[in-house]
Formats: sequence, structure tokens, C-alpha cells
Amino acid sequence: MSAGLLVTLAGCSNSNNNNSSTQNSNQPADYVKGVSLDKPLKVDKEAGTVTVLTKVNGKYFEQSTRHNSVEQSGTNGAKSIFTAFVKPEDFYNALIEIGAKPGENMNANNAETTHVEGDIIDTKVTWNGANKDYDINEVVKDSNGKKIEFHFGGNLKTAKAKNTGCLSCLDSCPVGIISNSTYTYGAVEKRKEVKFTGNQDVLPEDGTYVAVIYSVKK
Repeated sequence: MSAGLLVTLAGCSNSNNNNSSTQNSNQPADYVKGVSLDKPLKVDKEAGTVTVLTKVNGKYFEQSTRHNSVEQSGTNGAKSIFTAFVKPEDFYNALIEIGAKPGENMNANNAETTHVEGDIIDTKVTWNGANKDYDINEVVKDSNGKKIEFHFGGNLKTAKAKNTGCLSCLDSCPVGIISNSTYTYGAVEKRKEVKFTGNQDVLPEDGTYVAVIYSVKK
């Protein structure tokens, strides 16, 4: 249900992000921040980070979505700003490995009135040629100007049963592994309280490989 980007226009925006003196021209396009299609998940227990390989889905520079990052083979695999190459179960286990604690407070019955709980998960995004690791609020736009705050909801059993592929959702979700506590479920699609889009002034063009780095907020 929830938590992949775009068009040629994006290649003209914020061109500084696409030129880095540190980028190795011999490096494969899918190798970003230590992850690649061969090894799309990296857990660094010492640093307390989980890095996931994703790809920009430019469709959502223009269209709104409640899905931030979804694994490509899930039923929602084409519906997210960032298309992920790591399954929800592996993402969940990786967060557990770095010490994150899930809230496990959501279900289908309470979703529309409940804000997701669990550890707050800092989320950074970077790519080859990026000027820095960008906070999620710099690369995803909330039409109300509110901040995205991801919490480790958990939901592993439901995620496996539903097979949506959702890693991160932009409203509180009983299926996504992490989701945005700022809104309750249904805020985007049902009640139309907010629209979320990828920020094409910052993000690289459609199809660009991107690393998403997760850590427990201190």
C-alpha cells in the first residue's frame, strides 16, 4: 500500500546535482553509496544505517502519490516516487538489525484515526553526482508544507500477506514498514487532504539510480 521517478525536463533542473568531481566515470550507473543491483541492501551496524538501492519514477514529479518507496515486484511497485530493489521483509529485518523498534500500533480497523508509532527513522537520499545526502523533506514535497516524519510502524506480517511491496508510505499505514505520522491513512487518496510529489528541482531525472539511507533518529 505504500512506502520510485521521471521526464527529460528534470535533467535541466538543478544541474549542479548531476555533476560531481568525485564521481568515477567507470563506475556502473546502478552503483550508488555502496549498493547496486547485485547488492541492493547495505546494513552498517556501526554507523547505524540501512542503505537501499532505488530508482526515480518521474511520473510522480507531476502526479501525486501516497507511496514513497515500493519494491518493484510488489503490487504497488509502479506507484511510488522511488522504486526499490529490496523487499519489505529484508528492509524490516535490516532496521531491526540496527536497533530500530517498531510501533506495531496500526491495523486496518484503526488506520484512518491512528498516527503510526515506533522509532523515528531519519531518511536521506543521494545519487551519483549529488551535492550531498538530501533529507527526505528536500526531495519530496508536501502540498501543505508540513514535514514528513517516518516512524518504524513494523507491520511485517501484514506486509508479507498483502504483497504490496511497500517500504515507506506518505501517510500512516498498517502495511508499509515505515510511514509518515504527520497524516492518518486515507489523507492522500480518500480525503484529499494533501498531495505528495517528487521535487524535480532537486531530484535527478527519471530512471536515475538513487540510494536511500535510513537511520534511527537520535
